[in-house]
Amino acid sequence: MENDATSTKKITINYGIILGILSVILGVVIYITDGYAKQNWINNIVGVAIIAGVIIFGIKAFKTTNNGFLTLSEALKTGVGIALVGGIIGVIWTILLMTVIDPEIMNQITEVQRRQMIENYPDMSEEQLNQSLEMAKKFSSPYMIGAFALIWNLFLGLIISLCAGLVMQKK
Repeated sequence: MENDATSTKKITINYGIILGILSVILGVVIYITDGYAKQNWINNIVGVAIIAGVIIFGIKAFKTTNNGFLTLSEALKTGVGIALVGGIIGVIWTILLMTVIDPEIMNQITEVQRRQMIENYPDMSEEQLNQSLEMAKKFSSPYMIGAFALIWNLFLGLIISLCAGLVMQKK
């Protein structure tokens, strides 16, 4: 039983680091292509695919080291652990990007939001527009974005682990 715990921890950390590195690479690509200011659904799909792929490979690696056996609880523990480690690394990248690398990125995002709101709601008064942007700013600090990203990672990790565990489980 102790061997199972050790292999779970090792796989969780190793695959979590892989997920974190891939997330940072994706983040750098999005930053270089100005994707943070101009949201693109393809970036979201690639991010979810990376999370799903790494978690599924991690659970499969655990099953292989466990002589082909896997319970649903082991799959959940492994997958959510991978998502947690990878998410923490991704959050560190996000906070570094928004506070050290490019502190002006939040102003760029706000300006894009302003233009989109004017375009989508041409009848909105300047006062309403400013109120909406102020509300959005409260939820757009690097730390709030990081917290939401980590929660999203854990949620995806849970769902992906549940699906993968149900498919791969063998008692």
